[in-house]
Amino acid sequence: MTRFLISRLLACLLLAAVCLPVLNFTSQAQTPAAAPPAGGDIIAATRVLPPMVIRQNDQFTGFSIDLWNEIASRLNLKFTYEAAPDVRAQLEAVRSGKAALGIAAISITSAREAEFDFSQPILNAGLQIMVSGKTKEAGGNPLGDLLSLLFSWTSLAWLGIAVLLVIVPAHVVWFLERRHAGGIIPTDKYIPGIFYALYWAAGTLATQAESAPKQWLARILTILWMFTGLVFVALYTAQLAATLTVQQISGGINGPGDLAGKKVGVTRGSTAATVVREYQGNAVEVSQITEAYALLERREVDAVVFDSPVLLYYAANDGKGKVSLVGSTFRKEDYGIVFPKGSPRRNQVNVALLKMREDGAYQRIYDKWFAAK
Repeated sequence: MTRFLISRLLACLLLAAVCLPVLNFTSQAQTPAAAPPAGGDIIAATRVLPPMVIRQNDQFTGFSIDLWNEIASRLNLKFTYEAAPDVRAQLEAVRSGKAALGIAAISITSAREAEFDFSQPILNAGLQIMVSGKTKEAGGNPLGDLLSLLFSWTSLAWLGIAVLLVIVPAHVVWFLERRHAGGIIPTDKYIPGIFYALYWAAGTLATQAESAPKQWLARILTILWMFTGLVFVALYTAQLAATLTVQQISGGINGPGDLAGKKVGVTRGSTAATVVREYQGNAVEVSQITEAYALLERREVDAVVFDSPVLLYYAANDGKGKVSLVGSTFRKEDYGIVFPKGSPRRNQVNVALLKMREDGAYQRIYDKWFAAK
């Protein structure tokens, strides 16, 4: 009996030794792969683009950074920022899975929506045009504008012509009239006789001659000189009007319709590059918007087209007095946070964004970067 029990026990042990590894393998095969541990670092792809993203001593700040920091804090997300050179590289980092999201100044477009998931808009934006130089504001100083025009190189050049046109005929009339009894030159002496002749020549050039010479040849000269005066005044007036018009139109670019044939600085892969080509402009693509600013400063491009908030920030800070924005915002688009297609984080971020708008956190961040100081 004892021998029977021992044999049965050994058989059970042998069966267990064979079956347990098989059962363990089956259990492992049927159990889904474990999810990554909660709280692990994720990568947020960004790019330097003041005031959306500013880099200071390897630290990031700016509107988009403050916004994402607040969202991540509310969602208890640990993350690391990784800078991309341009929007194309930023989107590629999200597309390849290297980054879990992208945030900076990424416009929500139909083409991108088909490939990525976007959060609710984080900022309303659009494109604007920036040109070199400071434009005149409406309601400026009329006296200053008048003095600037009168003492311009154009006016000085015409003044030189007028002096020449007065001196030459004055000497001719003085020579013909100096000995004519009852003529406009009361003396045959050069001085003061030449001053009478100069007064006559200047008045005739302005078509306001008070008297006519008595000598017949001088009278013919007077008629010719009055006609010359009419032509001179008309041409001078037209030249001043043309100069004033050129000063007011800011180099001929006042809106997107004026971009045709112009060299326009844009960033590579941006919506601005596409829009400039739509308007028949010559898009000069660069990696960083700061490179476009430099091209404009060196007059290697006629204008820069980019997102309005970014250009407004530059014009009010580093570009103050050197550049101007012309026209109104066009091709309006919204910025959003970009995720891979099907990302579960999008809904979480959208809920956080809505709560931030409701409790005033969003408005505080917005005012910090965009409210008038």
